[in-house]
Amino acid sequence: MSNVIFLLSGPNLDELGIREPALYGTTTLAQHVARFTERASAAGCAVVHRQSNFEGDLVEAIHEARQDVALAIVINAGALTHYSWSLRDALANFSGIKIEVHLSNPLAREDFRHVSTLANVVDGSIAGFHALSYDLALEAVLALRNASA
Repeated sequence: MSNVIFLLSGPNLDELGIREPALYGTTTLAQHVARFTERASAAGCAVVHRQSNFEGDLVEAIHEARQDVALAIVINAGALTHYSWSLRDALANFSGIKIEVHLSNPLAREDFRHVSTLANVVDGSIAGFHALSYDLALEAVLALRNASA
């Protein structure tokens, strides 16, 4: 297994920084990715980032992570979290570490956001800590990597 972490970003995350800043903050996706990559690099990991507004592109990225035998997938699937069975099935077939991440807390929001189709196939979920959510996801990946070493 490699030390590559796939960081996957779903629909509308390319709008971070301008989309509902009171809810998601003013940090852009590029800034989140740069910080995550810098911190991962310091821990000896490389990062492959994919963002798409299309479900199939994210499924393909999960397949790529599996074929490349990546260490982990950290995924913020955005609204796809709540209804994408294809993402769920693709993640179920990935044997590495899987962390679901959300900037906001879905359980503190609308009822439809209380369901995660991904929850039962990921190692854990981190939500509601805004930009810190990505830091915590990386810490979880590193802790799980070290625990299995």
